[in-house]
Amino acid sequence: MTIQQKIEQLREELNLHTHNYYVLDNATISDFDFDMLLKKLEKLEQENPEFFDSNSPTQRVGGEVTKNFNTIFHKNRMYSLSNSYSKEDLLDWEKRIHKLLGTDDLEYTCELKFDGASINLTYENNQFVKAVTRGDGFKGDDVTTNIKTIRSIPLSLKSDFVSTFEIRGEIILPLDGFEKMNKQRLAEGEEEYKNPRNTASGSLKLQDSAEVAKRPLDCLLYQVVTSERKYKTHFESLESARKTGFKIPQTILLVKSINQVFDFVNKWDSKRHQLPYETDGVVIKVNNLQQQEELGYTAKSPRWAIAYKFKAEQVSTVLKEITYQVGRTGAITPVANLAPVQLAGTVVKRASLHNADQIEKLNIRIGDTVFVEKGGEIIPKIIEVDFMKRPENSEPTIYASHCPECQTELIRTKGDAKHYCPNEFGCAPQITGRIQHYISRKAMDIDGLGGETVDLLRKEGLIQNYADLYDLKVEQILPLERMAEKSAENMITGIQKSKKIPFEKVLFALGIRFVGETVAKKLAKYFKSIDNLMTASFEELINVDEIGDRIAQSIIDFSSDLRNIQLINRLKVAGIQLEVSQEDLENQTDKLQGKIVVVSGVFYQLSRNELKKAIEDNGGKVSSSISKKTNFIVAGDNMGPTKLIKAQDLGVEIISEQDFIDKIS
Repeated sequence: MTIQQKIEQLREELNLHTHNYYVLDNATISDFDFDMLLKKLEKLEQENPEFFDSNSPTQRVGGEVTKNFNTIFHKNRMYSLSNSYSKEDLLDWEKRIHKLLGTDDLEYTCELKFDGASINLTYENNQFVKAVTRGDGFKGDDVTTNIKTIRSIPLSLKSDFVSTFEIRGEIILPLDGFEKMNKQRLAEGEEEYKNPRNTASGSLKLQDSAEVAKRPLDCLLYQVVTSERKYKTHFESLESARKTGFKIPQTILLVKSINQVFDFVNKWDSKRHQLPYETDGVVIKVNNLQQQEELGYTAKSPRWAIAYKFKAEQVSTVLKEITYQVGRTGAITPVANLAPVQLAGTVVKRASLHNADQIEKLNIRIGDTVFVEKGGEIIPKIIEVDFMKRPENSEPTIYASHCPECQTELIRTKGDAKHYCPNEFGCAPQITGRIQHYISRKAMDIDGLGGETVDLLRKEGLIQNYADLYDLKVEQILPLERMAEKSAENMITGIQKSKKIPFEKVLFALGIRFVGETVAKKLAKYFKSIDNLMTASFEELINVDEIGDRIAQSIIDFSSDLRNIQLINRLKVAGIQLEVSQEDLENQTDKLQGKIVVVSGVFYQLSRNELKKAIEDNGGKVSSSISKKTNFIVAGDNMGPTKLIKAQDLGVEIISEQDFIDKIS
């Protein structure tokens, strides 16, 4: 046997033992014997460096230090799930599914929703390539070095799964491992970690991978993403992944009806506390992958999946004070300051009261004993007041009349739930908030510049708006507290790079009230430039798909303010992309202008996403359901029979994939 063969045989043997222990929970070798084999392999690899393999079992022990975690764009966006809190919510979801698909022939998978840090693993040619955190869904941080230390994640695959794929899951910290870590922390005189989820998430960003390797992290996987059409169902793909060596939870269940979904929910609502890790709900998915494609996505979530959240833990505490926060749009949010109380693994001191109507509805007063829960087990909220414990001398709450920051009198327009501070250009939190929004990941994505730095720059008089960022120089920033030369240079570089950000993101970054990501994309596509948008009439604005009176009026208000006009002019001078690029314009036509198109079936020349983009690039609108307004349907193989019947009944034209390509060519 050659040296290379010995090395490969040892790697294979160690990988098998690792899988048996960490995935199957079935040790087939003692720890001592495993360590002896690992040392033997280490020695052979050191003596024969030409056979180095970054996915060797010896590379799991860590030791590599990462100073900066690179940001990587996801090949396939990582959407968040829409949440439900009742059986009625699930029934409504199922009705929408039936209506969109035009069939009652459905299967679902039920999976426990793990409380950890989302991760996306990429494999090519049976080898682990990289691991990226969820981030904002579009891009995340490269944590490959740290993820390699988690032994339940296979680095090399033996069986023929699919050649190139992503597999997604949660990095978790099992409860017994978390408890052991805290015992050690206390023994060393350190403060305990607050909860497993935050500890797992924080572990992924530790600079020294050897420290990560010491933590008992695990990885539970729940979705395979690939362009290869090897599997027909989600359940089949997960079962195949399990056989390949991935740790797929045994709790996943395939069901045929919504009543069986309810049975699964009821079972785990009572049994979840017996699990070795934290879970906060159940995820229900349409099992058929073609049906998933048919259903597609909203701007934020897949239509084919929904999360059912278990009832949140509740505690009681005392309301000490109500304070008021000012948002970037001037919106005022009342905040309940509470006597500190332990809730779902964290100490809660504050909770949102939302608006004046909520305060009135709760009839809440200073000194009240209140019941608090975490909404979706993330953001604390007050559920009700214990009136039996109300102090005799309590007085009704009078909502703030003036801004807590600049003392400007608050306004509340008809139909608005919130009060607003109208001092848009003179109120410090609004100034800072708008700039922070401008530099955020989903907007201009300026590296090297964080929220605290923005506030510092404003306080030092260096910036008062986002256009001021482009006048900053390194020598102005260097004298600031905790600002090194490299940090100052990185900040300026990040600001300069933002000049390449496309118009639709710039439009979102401007922070026009009610203009979110999706609305900004629609407006950019329709008007093509900031000049066209700012000179558009109210009638022109509401003519745009899904733009209502409120958004249109907000754009008119923004565009007619001289200070905003001056800001836009300064951004033009700075070289910001305030119109759709020539390259994008060349790919757009009006061949399908005003046409409503439905895409259904399996396609071979273009992916479903490419088809939808082609429709939009040519002026059309993609719809998920067939109606009298539908102009035509692009039908691939296996178009849903109910959809076909409905199209025929309504007399809607049905064209093939090739017909469509010919139509837009």
